Amino acid sequence: MRAARLIKMVLLLQSRPSMTAAELARELEVSERTVTRDAQALSEAGVPVYADRGRAGGYRLIGGYRTRLTGLGRSEAEALFLSGVPGALREMGLEDTASAARLKVSAALMPSLRDASRTAAQRFHLDAPNWFKEPKTPELLPAVADAVWDDRRIVARYRRGEAESEAERELEPYGLVLKAGVWYLCARVAGHGSYRVYRIDRFTAVEAAAERFERDGEFDLPEFWDERAGQFARSILRSEVVVRVSPGGVRRLPYTVDPQSAREAVEAAGAPDGDGWVTLTLPVESEEVAHTQLASLGPEIEVLQPRSLRERFAGDAIRLAALYGG
Repeated sequence: MRAARLIKMVLLLQSRPSMTAAELARELEVSERTVTRDAQALSEAGVPVYADRGRAGGYRLIGGYRTRLTGLGRSEAEALFLSGVPGALREMGLEDTASAARLKVSAALMPSLRDASRTAAQRFHLDAPNWFKEPKTPELLPAVADAVWDDRRIVARYRRGEAESEAERELEPYGLVLKAGVWYLCARVAGHGSYRVYRIDRFTAVEAAAERFERDGEFDLPEFWDERAGQFARSILRSEVVVRVSPGGVRRLPYTVDPQSAREAVEAAGAPDGDGWVTLTLPVESEEVAHTQLASLGPEIEVLQPRSLRERFAGDAIRLAALYGG
């Protein structure tokens, strides 16, 4: 533990001209007294750590000292490629590993390039969750992530949808996907050869098995996810509505319902009528969902079928007229 901290201290000082005891203590998560002791230990070991006293003082390396302790371990190298997703790293328990990897890379760079990670972080940031939703990290995510990195089988218990019943599966965890703040596991069911997708927040227990599995070299996680996501989006569109939409409504429609379904419906529509409106047959999840989604288009859309949905919109219009008619 202390050896790793001493190495990190050297790398920190190598990547910056000078650091105060308070800054080092914050980075190393120790007290300033411990920083003083560590600096003395490095000096006694031959590392030229020099302490400048006074208000502008701090610790620095002298004589152009360079350490060769910059080689990346496998876990650090893998985490480095995820450094642009700090929230995901933190939730998977990889934040410290990625920090060590960035330090090593920074220490290996020319002095003029050592601020590259800081300048990049000031200019680009990924915020994965949707607006107005408080993301909640699944408690078992770090355990699942460890198994994914290690190609190790897991035995997982999970809730079936919203039901109270649970099922147990032995899985070969291939990859993790963070979609709109929700974590999913793409895994192959052991002994079946089929790949499935599981929401990790529905896992109630995860136990890593002793044996590893042999990963299928042909498996492509982004391709698999795109295919399954498309299948899911199409599977929930079980109903249809017939609507008449204005030119402005056509432009807004892909932001209101499933974008691909909206585009396909517009492409399949006939010619606009004399007012420029087009009649579309639109796949929707249900009448209830369609009512909520299409209501946002206001007077830019007219529901023709089913009659029950048209009557709901007619009722809305009567209520709105009563509210605003005065």
